[in-house]
Amino acid sequence: MLFHSSIRKELARSFGATLIVLATVVMTMTLIRTLGQASRGSFNPSDVMLVMGYTVLAYMPTILTMSLFISIMSALSRMYRDSEMVIWFSSGQGLTGLLGPMFRFAWPVLAAIAALALLVLPWSNQRIDDMKVQYERRGDLERIEPGQFQESAGGKRVFFVEKDPLNPQAGSNVFIATTEDGKQTTTSARRGRVETVGNDRFLMLSNGQRLENEVGAQSLKVSEFEEYGTKVGVDVFDGNGPLPINTRPTAQLLTNPTLLNQAELSWRFGLILAAINFLVIGVAISGGNPRVGRSANLVFAMFAFVLYYNLLGLGQSWISSGRYDLIPLMLTLHGGTFTLAILWLVKAHNNWNWRRLLSKQRASNQDGTAS
Repeated sequence: MLFHSSIRKELARSFGATLIVLATVVMTMTLIRTLGQASRGSFNPSDVMLVMGYTVLAYMPTILTMSLFISIMSALSRMYRDSEMVIWFSSGQGLTGLLGPMFRFAWPVLAAIAALALLVLPWSNQRIDDMKVQYERRGDLERIEPGQFQESAGGKRVFFVEKDPLNPQAGSNVFIATTEDGKQTTTSARRGRVETVGNDRFLMLSNGQRLENEVGAQSLKVSEFEEYGTKVGVDVFDGNGPLPINTRPTAQLLTNPTLLNQAELSWRFGLILAAINFLVIGVAISGGNPRVGRSANLVFAMFAFVLYYNLLGLGQSWISSGRYDLIPLMLTLHGGTFTLAILWLVKAHNNWNWRRLLSKQRASNQDGTAS
């Protein structure tokens, strides 16, 4: 019908514009943060765009929910402000009648939020964690940056080398400080090069000296060399370590209901339920009051959004600490929010006024007393 198609077209335009703006803002903020992490050595600088993409993908359930909420608020507020809702109401349409076209418009978005929260979110977090661990566990030679002191993966060696412009596999003014097996060694050489012998790689040093002493001892052994080779290990990421909670598949969380797994499930399912509740809240509070500013509803909506998501995080911490169980907290938080939103919607639909209801009740009590 005309009423439903008109609302869906209005929502589609508003949702598309809001989604583009929010995605752009999140991408910009994520890019700045990822560049900072890459500069501190958390990620490979060449993987910045990949990390940013996976991070934005992990934020997509929240972005879609906020876009849907803002689009409902802005579209209905505009229709109230331009008196279009008065025309629809006078033709027999009520405020509760908006839920039908709203859900028909929003069900693809809600399905996308569910897929992202349950399937894509742990996968994207896993990809980010894999790239971070692989970069942290790279081999000693891969860590060497010309002109910079670099620490090995295990923290037992510190390297320094100056770049040789004529040979990328060689360098000058090499410095290596090592602490292992109760001994501290300091090796310096004028030149160094990398050689591969079989499956092993060696750092061959030329024209240098080596200082060695035992930790806690006063003796010091000094030796000079013309050629000295040291084997350089390569750490390989095997991926067999324990998975972080936010990277575990949803099916694994369901089959192993520990406190931490239930807390993560409360967050993922909470993203879906929050999107549904925000749809109802958006319809309930979208009625405009010309006596207040145009942005009053939007400010209230942002406050409600931030409060709801903070409660999601708080509930997740409560479940992980064992203070509350998963099902009671989900029913209390999301079920309670849904009930309040429906009551608010019914109040707005019937144009109830609490002062008017109280005055009528007081008048009826006075009439009963007088009779």
